[in-house]
Amino acid sequence: MNPETPVKEIMTTRLITVGPNTSMKEVNAIFSRHNIHHLPVVDESDAILGIISKEDLYKITHLLALNTSGPTYSEKMFRTLTARDLMTPHPMVLDPDDSIGLAADIFLANKFHSLPIVEDDRLVGIITSHDLLAFAFDRTNTGSNEAPIHLVD
Repeated sequence: MNPETPVKEIMTTRLITVGPNTSMKEVNAIFSRHNIHHLPVVDESDAILGIISKEDLYKITHLLALNTSGPTYSEKMFRTLTARDLMTPHPMVLDPDDSIGLAADIFLANKFHSLPIVEDDRLVGIITSHDLLAFAFDRTNTGSNEAPIHLVD
């Protein structure tokens, strides 16, 4: 594995994204339908606003269960939340020409598992710790070079 390889060589470019007003119900459905663990939140020009992980979703669900009076109220509260409420705003990002070694250093230092890839203020890809492992062990990259998918506004 060459740590100087640019992230653009292994990043996933066929992205599933949501807008900031996407309901938590829909975010949950996207995670359930797709084999992904990170969901970028973008504006109408594909600028990255934030990122939601499955863990973020699990945490808010758990907190609602602990801090509300019962499942009916928890569900009601859950339905009022949007991607904006749950996302980690202003995530750390990389440029497509940054190295996978830099990505690995950021993952290890911060315990991140994904980094959005941004070029000219537009989200163009994502790299995950899984992508790095696949590359390190010479596995076929699971990313795709097709157009991004914006599922929900």
